[in-house]
Amino acid sequence: MTATMFNIITDAFAMGPAPQGGQGGTSQLIASLLPLVLIFVVFYFLLIRPQQKKAKEHQNMLNNLKKGDKVITAGGEYGVVESVGTNTITIKIAENVKVKYGKPYIAALRSSADEE
Repeated sequence: MTATMFNIITDAFAMGPAPQGGQGGTSQLIASLLPLVLIFVVFYFLLIRPQQKKAKEHQNMLNNLKKGDKVITAGGEYGVVESVGTNTITIKIAENVKVKYGKPYIAALRSSADEE
């Protein structure tokens, strides 16, 4: 009796789609890569491109600094440019007080409207 119960168990085969051979291989590859390409395009236009544009504008501002420009540093100090070197800039922040900064630490030019 136990021998007949064990005869019920036979080889099990995995269920899956029928093999397609070489048909549709390229179209399946394109279909699987399309979402990744679309995600990269969205990231490029929403994140990478605006950041590159802002960095380019900041670099142009740093290259065009001259004596007498009113600036704001990355630390929040307001001052007037006294001299500009290749990598450094000297800023007057008060009477008889001059501070030397690295050029990348100049955050923005100050407009006349910022005066208090």
